[in-house]
Amino acid sequence: MSELVGKAAMVVGAGRGLGRGIADAFADAGASVVAVARSRPEVAELAAANVNIRAEAADAADAQTASDLLDRYKPAVVVLVAGAVPVMGRLQDQTWETFSVNWHADVKIAFHWLQAALTKPLAPGGRVVVVSSGAAVKGSPASGGYAGAKATQRFLADYARVEAQRAGLDVTVTVVLPAAMTPFGAVGRQGIQAYAARSGQSEDAFVKQLGDLLTPELAGAALVELLQTDPADTAAAYLLTSNGLKPA
Repeated sequence: MSELVGKAAMVVGAGRGLGRGIADAFADAGASVVAVARSRPEVAELAAANVNIRAEAADAADAQTASDLLDRYKPAVVVLVAGAVPVMGRLQDQTWETFSVNWHADVKIAFHWLQAALTKPLAPGGRVVVVSSGAAVKGSPASGGYAGAKATQRFLADYARVEAQRAGLDVTVTVVLPAAMTPFGAVGRQGIQAYAARSGQSEDAFVKQLGDLLTPELAGAALVELLQTDPADTAAAYLLTSNGLKPA
């Protein structure tokens, strides 16, 4: 039986892309899923298609959202996928405002939700998964501050993991880094367009060289597998590819 059966799971950034695939997979595995996104139509459509999904339209970066939703639903599992689409462009063409977009969204979301998970705190046995990016490891020179923001998400997840252990909270924090761009979400599509143009290739040619693509369905299956793993055997960080999870 799936470890998710009967559990409350909250997927933040569930409106589209990998977040949507994760929400669907959790619901199909028997979890009671709260799908959080800024766009009400997107999460409403998701909830209408699956009786195990409930829609919550909210700004995940707002300081009060994490506290309010954790109080209301008391999830056993929280997955943070939400973030901003980076402004693509060369360093010399960026302004500080465009460069820092992901710091004010992705980093802020991780900060508020991890802080709430520690201070509420989540109930014993709680699991938090921060979905960062492979750009946190290898950089992304055409996407402004995106790579640095995703690396900071990884640091924040590690800080929270350590603080949970120090406080004896029995809360597991894991970071997952999708290893390559995928056209199934807005961030990946934007990245593919920019890097294809940067390399003088067509988008189709650029996507072909990426190899087997990580789909929302594959991401969902990998996260279900992760949450079936005993916390004692769970790595602090994983790379995620179309072949599944690999400790990072």
